[in-house]
Amino acid sequence: MDEGKVLIIAGSDSGGGAGIQADIKAVTMTGGYAMTAITAITVQNTLGVFDVHPIPLKTIKDQITCVVDDIGADCFKTGMLGSVEVVETVGETLALYKNIMRVIDPVMIAKGGHPLLQEKAISAVRSIMIPHSTLLTPNAPEAEKLAECAVETLDGQRRAAEKILRMGARAVLVKGGHIDGATFTDLLATEKGETFFEAKRINSTSTHGTGCTLASAISSYLAQGLELETAIAKAREYVFKAIETAKGFGKGHGPLNHNWNLEIKNGAN
Repeated sequence: MDEGKVLIIAGSDSGGGAGIQADIKAVTMTGGYAMTAITAITVQNTLGVFDVHPIPLKTIKDQITCVVDDIGADCFKTGMLGSVEVVETVGETLALYKNIMRVIDPVMIAKGGHPLLQEKAISAVRSIMIPHSTLLTPNAPEAEKLAECAVETLDGQRRAAEKILRMGARAVLVKGGHIDGATFTDLLATEKGETFFEAKRINSTSTHGTGCTLASAISSYLAQGLELETAIAKAREYVFKAIETAKGFGKGHGPLNHNWNLEIKNGAN
């Protein structure tokens, strides 16, 4: 155990900024080993998502089982699931491996506004993915949907976290980046209490894939044996630097600079 092996279950982003592509970059650049089970192929760039092609359910399940039964995994990380059927298939498959940690990023809407989770699938996420999850990482709009309460302030984040914990999650990180203000707070809630991670907002349009990247970096650090709070703190540092050093690619919401730490090592910065 603690070998840093992360099996990512998510959709592909042809623009490379979010989804499986961002997940692989984040896990690799934080010292983990990334494996994948692709749930959908999207047609997208920095301007938005233009089409989504689901992967057959059996293929999703088989990707997971063939990888875990051979290579193994220290942590599962889920991203875009899309439909009730995919949520059910992934949930049933992960139930075969009860001792592997699960970081659930409840991806619902793309940065450009395209829905990535069917409305009717939200209840399936509540009943199937949240129970027994090691960590859930919703942003404020996702927390609102899951907890069915307003998340416009820190108090709203706390109320949503309490409700999600009661659904069976061991921990929930309600991110505050979508809440107005020069600073924001990410709230970690567990049965032991609350931890607040505060930060100044970075003025940047290169934020595509931020949620995917953060959840994958946390998964990588957890898979390498770090404690939850330490994993979150280190992952946030990684993401902030990736935003600050972004290259400005594309005409819309650009990708992060996932390999900033490699550039520093090579003397590029």
